[in-house]
Amino acid sequence: MHDENVRAIEAVFPVRIYSRDNEMVVSGQSFQVAKVEEVVKGMLEVLRSGGELSRGDVTYLLRVVSEGQTVRMVDMANEVVVQTSRGKQIRPKTMGQKLYVEALRKHDIVFGIGPAGTGKTYLAMAHAVASLKAREVSRLILTRPAVEAGEKLGFLPGDLQDKIDPYLRPLYDALFDILGVETFQRHMEKGTIEVAPLAYMRGRTLDDACVILDEAQNTTPEQMKMFLTRLGFGSRAVVTGDLTQVDLPKGRLSGLHDARAVLSQVDGIAFVHLTHHDVVRHALVQKIIQAYEASSTREGG
Repeated sequence: MHDENVRAIEAVFPVRIYSRDNEMVVSGQSFQVAKVEEVVKGMLEVLRSGGELSRGDVTYLLRVVSEGQTVRMVDMANEVVVQTSRGKQIRPKTMGQKLYVEALRKHDIVFGIGPAGTGKTYLAMAHAVASLKAREVSRLILTRPAVEAGEKLGFLPGDLQDKIDPYLRPLYDALFDILGVETFQRHMEKGTIEVAPLAYMRGRTLDDACVILDEAQNTTPEQMKMFLTRLGFGSRAVVTGDLTQVDLPKGRLSGLHDARAVLSQVDGIAFVHLTHHDVVRHALVQKIIQAYEASSTREGG
């Protein structure tokens, strides 16, 4: 076991870990030692299965075990969604993400709702790219509402594409990472990948496509209905959003909030709610989300 993993364990649990004759000795109270044993077994299970164990994986495992929960890291380590152009395996890193990936594979319409850093958009794109590679769909269409565009578009330099690109940049960045810039550009030129504002979806029927609507909390109910009714034969849709970051004018109902109320009982549609437990960014991001959630609860009470 790497020294950094030993230090990480000792930082979470009040134990001391020693190496002795190729064995690891854990000293501390019995119930704390038992938790450390659970962590180590989880790590070894992943490594023996041939899976990868990142620093983030270790941090997540430590957090789950310290909170008294159980998790099989090996199940997530072997749940590869797609491999990037650089050979990196994209896979769920938390139990919430695993449930999300399973929903993406089973349902034609999936809503991924949760705070920033939970991987909801990135995993949706990874799944979409895997579907394209497997020829389950013939094209990918990625869209998001440009809430501020109505106010600011006229003041931005360049043609229409230049003006809307900043609102779509996060989608481009994710695809660059998954496909590589050259492959992405080839797909764009061939029309197998399209990145466009939500307004461009009106009046279209989208057949044989995987369609992702990002930042869906900033749609109106009318826009959400318009988007969902674009789906044609052989298509599937993923809708992602964070209901705590609605940028609509005050008093306007979010289309994502409305869809959750209207469609939650419709067969074939899955709603997956990710939480701060599923944050896979910097460790402080989870604490920031928790602090804001606590503040919101106090203000609401």
